[in-house]
Amino acid sequence: MSATMIKEFRLPDLGEGLTESEILSWKVAVGDTVTLNQVIAEVETAKAVVELPSPFAGTVAALHEQAGSVVEVGKPIVSFEVDDAGASPSGDSGSDAGTPGASDSEGALAKREPNLVGYGAVVEKSGRPARRQRNFDGGVTEYEPVNEALAEQPVQAPVAVPSEPTAEQERPRSTPPVRKLARDLGIDLEMVKGTGPGGLITRSDVQEFAAVDQRQVSVSVVTPAPAPVYAGVPGERETRTPIKGVRKFTAAAMVQSAFTAPHVTEFLTVDVTPTMELLARLKTSREFAGYKLTPLTLAAKAVLIALRRNPSLNSRWDEAAQEIVQFNYVNLGIAAATPRGLTVPNIKDADKMTLLELSTALSELTDTARSGRTSPADLAGGTISITNIGVFGIDAGTPILNPGEAAIVALGSVRKAPWVHNDELAVRQVMSLSLAFDHRLVDGEQGSKFLADLGAILSDPAAVITMI
Repeated sequence: MSATMIKEFRLPDLGEGLTESEILSWKVAVGDTVTLNQVIAEVETAKAVVELPSPFAGTVAALHEQAGSVVEVGKPIVSFEVDDAGASPSGDSGSDAGTPGASDSEGALAKREPNLVGYGAVVEKSGRPARRQRNFDGGVTEYEPVNEALAEQPVQAPVAVPSEPTAEQERPRSTPPVRKLARDLGIDLEMVKGTGPGGLITRSDVQEFAAVDQRQVSVSVVTPAPAPVYAGVPGERETRTPIKGVRKFTAAAMVQSAFTAPHVTEFLTVDVTPTMELLARLKTSREFAGYKLTPLTLAAKAVLIALRRNPSLNSRWDEAAQEIVQFNYVNLGIAAATPRGLTVPNIKDADKMTLLELSTALSELTDTARSGRTSPADLAGGTISITNIGVFGIDAGTPILNPGEAAIVALGSVRKAPWVHNDELAVRQVMSLSLAFDHRLVDGEQGSKFLADLGAILSDPAAVITMI
């Protein structure tokens, strides 16, 4: 009869250095028998909803967090009762990676515990956690996880923490995305106090420091008058919703973008009657039968064509390297309103797609986003974005750039309006285009030429022949 042991599963880093996740629902209960990789919970990161598979085969011994709880990465969320002999997929004893006696790296490697994205970090002789983690697709992401197991390791002697940084301290503890945010905002992390586990500097710490610094340099501070106190039943006249998940991430990203990139917005209203007529013909053609074609489909294709003539709008400002990064590919972001808030998933290598392929990709992207199933990989790596505000009956707007991108196009609604056509007044279908761009990367001339090219394509699709 084999012995059993208790194994804790700690919330792993679900990608891009995220420091916390919300447990939306548990798929198992205490006493349930689970198999390896069986989905045990559904969690929401700051970007997407992810199914969490079990790293062990055994019985659920305890659930440490309730559904609706926001849990920091590295915190235990569930314990399993597993067979001693089967505690590790590799067939070893399944003991913790930090067990005394596993002093050499080979022994530590053989005793790592599985988690959502591979195996836990190897405990090195230096006592520092590893900074590489295996992704879903087999790639590797650098990160700096909070490994509380290290605090349980026996040490030779108490080590005093110096009040000032020493030569051995490389940098304050934070994740790569947080360090990038600090660089973008011009903030020295040495000046920021970390409130995360073990003094980890979080995104919120950097944003709060930036907000305080901004207030300090303001000429004046306007203090709003206190809101009137309502003496009626508490909560009767207001509803409070916790700021978390996608909403929290979106707010942070928009603040970062607004305070980092100098936005410029230009507008152009064009006669899109020829484009709408082309759309009607394509919908009835045999080649596009069964495909979902919309004005957004043709507008997205027009954006991709205009980018070929104006590549500066498909770039990124690298503050750390003091370089402008020119992308030779286009990951086209599409802003999508979802029940959990605004997300901007992107279509990878959209510039290489035919109109048929782009139509399919757009349909899949919007359906996945509205169902809340967009993966973190689909939300990362965008190079330019489109927001279709026309579906809400809006003509124009001043969109905020997606962080790390040089431009965003807002498509207004298609309306019938009086228009001078062939020197005569006629009723035509018109659309307003709004282009916001980062003036560090894009000069006014470059932005204007791009917008003019986009308008020319939508007002006369045949003009594409002269552009490619």
